[in-house]
Amino acid sequence: MNTRSWPIRSKIMALVIVPLAALMALWIFATTLTLGPALNLLATKNLLDNVGVPGEALVRELKYERRLSLIYLAGGDDTDLREQRKRTDEAIADFRRRVRTERVRDDANDVLTARIEQTLTVLDILPTARDSISRRQMDRPAALGLYSNIIASAFRTFFVLTALPDEDITRRAQALTALGQSREVLSQADALLAGVFTAGRFEPGEHAQFVQLIGTKRFLTDTALADLPDTARTAYGRMAESEAFVRLEQLADAIADGDGRRSPGVDPEAWRSAHEAVQQQMRDFELRASDELAEESVPVAVRILLRLAFAGVLGLIAVIASLVVAVRVGRTLVLRLTGLRTAALELAKDRLPSVVERLRRGEEVDGAAETPDLSYGYDEIGQVAMAFREVHRTAVQSAIDEATLRRGFNEVFLNIARRSQAMLHRQLAILDRMERRTTDPEELEDLFRLDHLATRMRRNAEDLVILAGAHPGRTWRDPIPMIDVLRGALSEVEDYVRVDISVVQSAATVGRAVADVIHLVAELIENATLFSPPQTRVRVTGQLVPKGYVIEIEDRGLGMTAEAMEEANLRLASPPEFDPANSARLGLFVVARLAARHGIHVRLRPSPYGGITAVVLLPSELVVPGEERTAALATRPALPAAGGGSTAASAP
Repeated sequence: MNTRSWPIRSKIMALVIVPLAALMALWIFATTLTLGPALNLLATKNLLDNVGVPGEALVRELKYERRLSLIYLAGGDDTDLREQRKRTDEAIADFRRRVRTERVRDDANDVLTARIEQTLTVLDILPTARDSISRRQMDRPAALGLYSNIIASAFRTFFVLTALPDEDITRRAQALTALGQSREVLSQADALLAGVFTAGRFEPGEHAQFVQLIGTKRFLTDTALADLPDTARTAYGRMAESEAFVRLEQLADAIADGDGRRSPGVDPEAWRSAHEAVQQQMRDFELRASDELAEESVPVAVRILLRLAFAGVLGLIAVIASLVVAVRVGRTLVLRLTGLRTAALELAKDRLPSVVERLRRGEEVDGAAETPDLSYGYDEIGQVAMAFREVHRTAVQSAIDEATLRRGFNEVFLNIARRSQAMLHRQLAILDRMERRTTDPEELEDLFRLDHLATRMRRNAEDLVILAGAHPGRTWRDPIPMIDVLRGALSEVEDYVRVDISVVQSAATVGRAVADVIHLVAELIENATLFSPPQTRVRVTGQLVPKGYVIEIEDRGLGMTAEAMEEANLRLASPPEFDPANSARLGLFVVARLAARHGIHVRLRPSPYGGITAVVLLPSELVVPGEERTAALATRPALPAAGGGSTAASAP
């Protein structure tokens, strides 16, 4: 990403916003990490109410159905089994409904959701298994394993519920789940014995399975009690010393020590009553402990939230303080830098060009007064401001020095030009007198040539006067006919013999503009002769138009490119300062200066004959209309005579 073109405001805002955004993101991340466990603790009670409680009820009904199924498979009646299946179906429906609620979906994590779906999938096979049991196509061990697997899937879901953020609560919850598993294993042993009591004997392997189940139950109980708090272990110890617990342990030991090839050898009713009492006491113990645990999780979550609130508020205060400081500092920097930029642009675009323009107009400029005071402190920004001030002061002083030097050069040009003009005027006067005294045609022709050379030299001297910003010395008080103006211009052109003054409508030029119009037209005619082949002619015409008088100088040269012509027209319309390095275009510069002095419009355009046509529009205030007549001149005009500041040429 290229940031070099960014404005300074954007760069400073980026320097401010990026660290603040990172700090804010870090604060949000830390808050989320702390808030998540607290919210999980607060969601525990909801999950226990909507997953654990209906799940425990479902497990209880499945245990009853398992016991009755094994009794039925051992040859018993199915009346109680059919009723139990209805109660089991109601428990399954309630479990499905409650685990599908929106609150459970919001609070459950991905693992718990997967375990719930696994339990529901296992429950889907129950109808098919019931059909097999009803037709007695399944033996007792298979039925015991079927129901035990379904219940085990539910317990796997319960274990996920115990994965809580608080370590102590998690350990106690898992201990209660393990205690529930031990009760489930005891229920498996009871279901196995129910089938044995109904059949009157053990099936092969059932006695060993019973012994294994009793051992597993005792192991799970001891493991679970180790992770319970002292009060819970004490309460469970008192419960284990009750008559039902002691009686059940004695009966289990008796069955385990008996012969597995015959009947259990204990009273079925005694076992059943002791087992039901133990199951109920253990279930009540687990429910009480679960309720206590759920209630304890709320204060823990509240404490976490309080710590989070305290830390979050402190973090938020730090973020806000950083934001305020960064914004204030950044805003101050932006304002100072923006102000410095504005001041620098004003210096570069307004003040300095204004000073230069005033100097070019010849006005006096005080360099110290034109240098503003840029006060921006003493740091790096202030130092840059002072550097700008020094640069501006140096630039103004350089412009003043350059203007002084330019005035000095102009004075030199003007002095040289005035001296040359004075000598050329005297020379032309002498030549005029000699021409009038001479009767020899050859000598007269030589004098005419000297007169023409002196006239051209006078135009060159006037160029220096124009470059110096002054006016040429020649002036007329009365209007001069346009034909004489054109002849006077022709007399100042070296290759005048190639020029044809074709059609000129009668009009006159006001006296104050005659010298400049002659000079302007002479420069354009000379350009036309210089930039066209020697064998071609240059055609000059003049006519009145509604806006004044138009003079057209047309050559038949190679012409100019569109870009060069456009550049030349721009210079003619708005004359620039004279650049000595561009002296090759001195003629166009002089024409532009003269045209701007009198409001004359000069424009170059392509000639239909392949060359260039220069169009000179004299405004109406410079033109005195005369009689409408056409002057058709000879193809090769005679050399004009010079004298006294006016020009004359032979009539057509």
